[in-house]
Amino acid sequence: MSRPLVQSAASTFLRRPRGWEFVADGLRVLALVSVPVAAIGWGAISFAVMGLSLLGVVLPRILGFRPGFDIALCVLSVVAGWSSVLDWYTTVFGWDKIVHLLLIGALSALVAIVAADLGVLPAARSMHLATAVVVCGTIGLAIGGLWEMFEWAGHTYLDATIFVGYDDTIGDLAADTLGAVASGFVLRWCAGDRRVVVSRG
Repeated sequence: MSRPLVQSAASTFLRRPRGWEFVADGLRVLALVSVPVAAIGWGAISFAVMGLSLLGVVLPRILGFRPGFDIALCVLSVVAGWSSVLDWYTTVFGWDKIVHLLLIGALSALVAIVAADLGVLPAARSMHLATAVVVCGTIGLAIGGLWEMFEWAGHTYLDATIFVGYDDTIGDLAADTLGAVASGFVLRWCAGDRRVVVSRG
């Protein structure tokens, strides 16, 4: 079913917020402001990182996710971005793994819902639990692999201070997979109560 993703994206994104959606929109404003702040204060790499963070807070509104899932994605995207800018991943013990577990878990659910909207997967709200766990776990491992490849490319070609290492990579992928598998257990909840505005005409 592609309508929630394709046909109604603009009208859903522009809908008037209500209730807890104001909190999510406030976080989106914070993410937007963070982009130039990071660029001015920390340079081009930080600008790119916060740009990705901004994408992470815009997608939930386009997709019309329920406020709880929307807020979670916004918080995790902003925190992940600033954690990179402020070097918390290398200076705060265990922080890297916590963010990997939570963020990749949330993103795995997001990708699974988008795939269901496009008809690639069964409807997320009615997906069998075992299927949801396997699907989200697989998606999370794929996202984690891409993350690690981008880190390596950044370290090799852009900024040697970006930390990479075998033990770190394996630990990150383990956290990614654990978080993604956990997200499979709550996929139905994440996909429920969509605030999609259906375009007329």
